[in-house]
Amino acid sequence: MISTDNYKHSEITEKIISAFYKVYNTLGYGFLEKVYENAMFIELVAQGMRVEKQKRIKVFYENKEVGEYFADLAINEFVIVELKAAESLCEEHEFQLINYLKATEIEVGLLLNFGKKPEVKRKVFSNKINQELQS
Repeated sequence: MISTDNYKHSEITEKIISAFYKVYNTLGYGFLEKVYENAMFIELVAQGMRVEKQKRIKVFYENKEVGEYFADLAINEFVIVELKAAESLCEEHEFQLINYLKATEIEVGLLLNFGKKPEVKRKVFSNKINQELQS
């Protein structure tokens, strides 16, 4: 049986990826992440999505807050988007996104790199499954 969890919120992620390529094709390579973040915000809002920039994510250990992250974009409360403007994506970027998902109820994340060539990675992490395994 094929798992469809990897395709959760695919309608939203397809629109986000489409916006990513539009922004990339318009601005090209070489700007700071903040420029791409602002452009993505404009494009996604224009597409009718609810977008939150620099979404605060609290991290807890033993029910005590131990830190916080700020995800670049949160879309429709279902997808976290982490933007990069790096030569290429690396494993650390992927773990950063996974940690954002672990610290929230959001299960789908996109890692978008505005590098010399555009790169897209999709990550899925279900806290519900993780909680069930720990119970």
